[in-house]
Amino acid sequence: MKPDKVQSFELFKIPPRWLLLRVVTEQGVVGWGEPNLEGFSDTVAAAVIELMEEVIGEDPARIQFIWQKLCKTKFYGGTGNVLMSAVAGIDQALWDIQGKTLGVPVHRLLGGAVRERMLVYRWCGGDNNAPEEAAAEAAQVIAETNFRNIKMNACPRMGYIDTDGAVKDAERRMAAVREAVGPEIGVGLDFHGRCKAPMARSLMAALEPYRPLFFEEVVAPHCNSQLPGLRQATAIPLATGERMFSAPEFLQLLSSGGADILQPDLSHAGGISHVFDIARMAEQYDVALAPHCPLGPIALASCLQVDFCSINAVFQECSLCIHYNTEGGADLLDYVVNREVFDVDAEGYIALPQTPGLGVEIDETAVRNAAKKGHRWRDRVWLLPDGAPTKW
Repeated sequence: MKPDKVQSFELFKIPPRWLLLRVVTEQGVVGWGEPNLEGFSDTVAAAVIELMEEVIGEDPARIQFIWQKLCKTKFYGGTGNVLMSAVAGIDQALWDIQGKTLGVPVHRLLGGAVRERMLVYRWCGGDNNAPEEAAAEAAQVIAETNFRNIKMNACPRMGYIDTDGAVKDAERRMAAVREAVGPEIGVGLDFHGRCKAPMARSLMAALEPYRPLFFEEVVAPHCNSQLPGLRQATAIPLATGERMFSAPEFLQLLSSGGADILQPDLSHAGGISHVFDIARMAEQYDVALAPHCPLGPIALASCLQVDFCSINAVFQECSLCIHYNTEGGADLLDYVVNREVFDVDAEGYIALPQTPGLGVEIDETAVRNAAKKGHRWRDRVWLLPDGAPTKW
């Protein structure tokens, strides 16, 4: 039988801040990917257009060949956030095509599931809101949804050396949330790389008594060399990885003993092919996996396929009803036909998907209509009190 070939592709920039890729084969099989880099959707779209010149005409079943071709044969290929995000979406679409062609979920192609359901969590606040506001929001999420784990920002913008008052504000916020949701609810704390290394130790010490589920990005990724020492200073697991893009970066982190939980992003770190490699590598170091995913339906579906095949996957972030979506006027379920695939059960888990491919059926009409509106989402620009720029 003559092998199928990749024939064409389309890109759709849709609210609230996503970019979707639709790839079609000569035999009419459609695969979806999500090659986004929040705030730089147009930049990634340009990279996808250039990279797809090397994919058109290829057999879509040769996923590993295409991945290596995109990342290894180009002098600047396979490096950095933009190119790896573009590769990620292409890779997701190829896995989707292969699963649909063979009539099986992607997790079957990756070797089969090691679990029947996956624990999930969602974001619920933080930043500068008052303790009582943070507590009310967290309590509402727990009361009105089935999530048993949540995540909030640990702190607002912080200087290299900040005041005890800034640390106290963060502590009061966490104390209020812990009291509101009780001891059985997991509360992850995301430092978002806002905390400079000199302040990270003080902030962790103040927050540790409230037993957070993890501390995320206690320093920005360019300061990962600080993580082994910071890890020794706390009993709370350290998580990082959403702004890391390649296996060598993760291997260096694992070798240094700087993290307990890796959080690669399936739309930024080279897609399913690369993140599954990272997951298996982390397993050898007894380090957990919890993919980063504040994005759309294809990104979440891709994460779940890897989660279900990775013994060290512990929980999965999802963007259902989070602030980016409500502010942007669209939620990920708005673009999904089989919404039940993302149902969260009473104990906070999503069941093993059984639909061929990535497991999610995209509402093409909704996507095309939303693309007419598009989006122009941009990162915040934060300044310290003295006017100096800082990470948000």
